[in-house]
Amino acid sequence: MMKRFGKLLLATAISAAMVFTASGNVFAEDTIRFGVAGAHSGDLASYGLPTVKAAEMVIEAANAKGGVLGKKVELLVEDDVCKPEVATNTATKLTSQGVHVVLGHICSGATKSALGIYKDKKIITMSPSATNPALTQSGDYPNFYRTIAPDDAQAHLEVDFAINTLGLKKLAVLHDKGDYGKGLAEFAKQFIKDGGKAEVVLYEGVTPGAVDYSAVVQKIKRAKADGVIFGGYHPEASKIVMQMRKKKIKIPFISDDGVKDDTFIKVAGKYAEGVYATGPRDTTGNPLAQAAIEGHKTKYGKEPGAFFLNAYSAALALLNAIEKAGSTNYDAISKALRTEFVETPLGKIRFDDRGDAIGIGFSMYQVKDGQYAELK
Repeated sequence: MMKRFGKLLLATAISAAMVFTASGNVFAEDTIRFGVAGAHSGDLASYGLPTVKAAEMVIEAANAKGGVLGKKVELLVEDDVCKPEVATNTATKLTSQGVHVVLGHICSGATKSALGIYKDKKIITMSPSATNPALTQSGDYPNFYRTIAPDDAQAHLEVDFAINTLGLKKLAVLHDKGDYGKGLAEFAKQFIKDGGKAEVVLYEGVTPGAVDYSAVVQKIKRAKADGVIFGGYHPEASKIVMQMRKKKIKIPFISDDGVKDDTFIKVAGKYAEGVYATGPRDTTGNPLAQAAIEGHKTKYGKEPGAFFLNAYSAALALLNAIEKAGSTNYDAISKALRTEFVETPLGKIRFDDRGDAIGIGFSMYQVKDGQYAELK
C-alpha cells in the first residue's frame, strides 16, 4: 500500500513542481540532453551514484508527462571518480555529446577542475554536494549553481558546536589537503581564532589514501587537544577515528558532509559511535521528499543514500528552468534559475546571484546506535 501511495504521490509532486507542455517544438534538436557527472566508481561512489538515480527518476517522470517543451529528456552519465584530473576528461566527453545542462560534479576539487570547460561552452552546471565556497563566491563560474550550502556555513556550525555546545577549548584541526577538506579546515581555523574562546593547538594535513595515520594521532595526543575538527572524506576519517580510539583518545571528533555517510559507519564500525558530522538539514518531513524517497525504494529496492534529495531537487530545478526559459538558451536558463521558484524535496527554492540556493543550510548529526541522528 505504501509503495503504491509513494508512486502516486511522486507523480503528483513532480507534476506540481514542473509544468510541461505537450507541444512547443522550439528546438532544432530532437532531445534535451541532460548530463550527470560525478563519482560513480571507487571509494566515493556512494556519494555519486544516488545522484544518478535521482536524475533517472526525475527524467523518467518528466518523459512520462511528454518531456520538457515537447522534447524527450536524454540522460548522459559520465564517471569522474571524484578526481580532478579525470573530471576534465569527463566534462570534455559530456560537452562533445552536446549536453544542454549538467547535474554534478560531486566533489569540490573535481567540480572546480571541470567548471571552466562548461563555462567556455556556456553550459549550466548544478552540483548537489560541492561545498567549496569559492565555487560560487569567487565569481569565476557564473555558470555554476548548487543545492547545498557552502563550507563557510558548514565550518561555522562545526566551530560553534564544538565551542559553545561541547565547551571545547583546545582543538586539533585536520584536513586531507584537497580543495574541499582544506578549504573547510581553513574556515574552521579562522572562525576559532576570531571567536577568541578556544585555540587551535594543531593544524595538520594528512595524505589521502594512506594506510597508517598513527603519526597525526600521536600529534593530537601530544597537543592535548580536547576535540578534533576534520575536513575531508570518510576513507581518511574512518581510519583516523579508529586509530584514535585504539589509542584510547576518546575526545569528540567533528567532521563534515564528506563523512556523514553510511559508508563511514560501516568502515569505522563500533569506533564510529559518537562521531559528529554536519550534513544537509533533514527535510524528510517534506511530502516531496517522502515521495522521492519512497519512489527510490520502489524502483531500486533500497534507501537512496547521500545527497539524493539535493540531487533530486537540482534535477527538478534544472528542468523547471528550461521549461520556464522556453529554450535551452544559457542566458534564459540563468535568469529562470534566479527568478523562478520551484517546489523541491528541499523546499521551495530559487538561486541567488552567486548561484547558491536560498534557504538551504546544514544541521549537526551524531552517530548513535549505528546510524546518523540529527541533533535538535
